[in-house]
Amino acid sequence: MEARASAKYLRGSAQKARLVIDMIRGKNVNQALAILRYSNKRAALGIEKCVKSAIANASEAAEKANIAVDPDELWLKAAYVDRGPTKNRRRMRPAPQGRAYRERRHFCHVTVLVSSDLPDDGAKIDGQPALATPAVSKRAKRGGAAAAPRAKRAASKSEAAAGAEAKSGAAKESKSEKKASKSGSKLSKALRRKKTDE
Repeated sequence: MEARASAKYLRGSAQKARLVIDMIRGKNVNQALAILRYSNKRAALGIEKCVKSAIANASEAAEKANIAVDPDELWLKAAYVDRGPTKNRRRMRPAPQGRAYRERRHFCHVTVLVSSDLPDDGAKIDGQPALATPAVSKRAKRGGAAAAPRAKRAASKSEAAAGAEAKSGAAKESKSEKKASKSGSKLSKALRRKKTDE
């Protein structure tokens, strides 16, 4: 059994309301209401009313369908916040040197979906993601390098890194040989000078 409730035109920006919604998504309704009651965010009051409305909608729909639903077993299957209008809510704030700063006052729309069904594999249980099998991507279905197992790709990367290290080692050895030959040539030049001075 699922039920939905929405609260439209709540004062405050959607970004700030999402901070509160993220705390309660996937939780039991009792846990969610406790979190909202003791949260010190301004958006929590409107979201709490929306959650209570969704619980009431679920019990009403269950009563009409002759289904017994315990409100304590409901959980928040989905909760999201949409941005509302800011038109006709622009205000001016005084600023230094006679200027004015434009201030946009935001609205947001909150939607909550509660369910009495057991959480499926894609949902969170008490804030923890449930174990699920990963879906196969389109690239893997298509084939090619993306379809190769990760172990093979990791092995090829490590082989490439080993090859690069071998090249750098050979380059270091050749540099050290050049330095040795240069130092040897410097010594031979110094000896030649001494002989010519004598």
